[in-house]
Amino acid sequence: MKNFFGAIVALPIAAMFAACSTEPPPVQAPRPVRTAELRYDQAREANRYVATVQSRHEVDEAFRVGGKVVQRQVDVGQSVTEGEVLAVLDDADYRLAEDAARQQYAAAVAQARQADSDQLRLRDLKSDGSVSVADDERATTTAHTAHAAAEAEARKLELARNRLKYTVLRASRSGVVTALRFEVGQVVAEGLPVVSIANPGEPEIVVDVPEDQVAAFQTARFKASLASAPSDSFDVALRELSPQAAAQTRTYRARLKPVNARALPLGATATLVADRVMSGTPVAAIPAAAITQNNGKPALWVVKRTGQEPVGTVELMGVSVHGYRNDEVLVSGPPAGEQVVTAGVQKMSPGLKVALPGSLPLAALAETNNTQVAQ
Repeated sequence: MKNFFGAIVALPIAAMFAACSTEPPPVQAPRPVRTAELRYDQAREANRYVATVQSRHEVDEAFRVGGKVVQRQVDVGQSVTEGEVLAVLDDADYRLAEDAARQQYAAAVAQARQADSDQLRLRDLKSDGSVSVADDERATTTAHTAHAAAEAEARKLELARNRLKYTVLRASRSGVVTALRFEVGQVVAEGLPVVSIANPGEPEIVVDVPEDQVAAFQTARFKASLASAPSDSFDVALRELSPQAAAQTRTYRARLKPVNARALPLGATATLVADRVMSGTPVAAIPAAAITQNNGKPALWVVKRTGQEPVGTVELMGVSVHGYRNDEVLVSGPPAGEQVVTAGVQKMSPGLKVALPGSLPLAALAETNNTQVAQ
């Protein structure tokens, strides 16, 4: 019983001593955060395309007659001049056709001469009444018909000679042979392309543009580089954009020429970069993790400081979102130079004290009561 009453007396005394203590409660250290400064600029978008180098002027040569190839005079990559022989067909049948046309023409000429003689004789006999007027008119008609037949046979002979000449395929322009689609002994059809000749002096970058990017493609600025020299980029300008999409790929063929003339290997793979301004409003690019919401609208946690102090409090501020880039967001609204929290935004609350990166020494960070650094 004595111990019980002693404990009762001791409790008020201990409480009195505790109330008289002058030690202040522990102060919570500012929470370290990761931030980014808002820097405004024109929003730009860059799209990359895989392209090829082609000549602006490329011709597919073809025989104007069909037949069996007996000679091939060129190879891929060979330079040719206008009029140079590319290939030759077997012309035996065409020579026979030309000879037959010549014989038919000779016969038609002979018939025309005979008709002229008959007309002259009948005209003399008509003067003394030996033949009728009808016989004279018939002779005149026969002579005109014979001359027309002779003219027709002359045209047939000319066509036969042309077809014989077409058995030799000649280059219609100077350039480089880029493709061959035949071999000696092959029978080729009339009008079938067998040789491609390109002018290497006017190379272009050719690319297929997706349907949803055509409008933006027309207002972009372009740079190109070859796969063999990716660091050597050069300016190109849009020369032609097809008004109709390809039936199978639904893409639009675009052709771009170098701004400054330069030699490019035909058929090479190139990379085309199309850069354009997305909007006229200046925007700032920040990490996507910095975006949060306030009443269903996008917002940012902005660090408010007093003077140059490395610590401050956070404040929720609304922003306008203009677009996305992989792991970045394009925003506008807060003044330029503001520091926004870019990580751990779900742990922020209005008025929370935070420390900017590098503002607290490592010792101070270690003394915080298990303060969680926003990652």
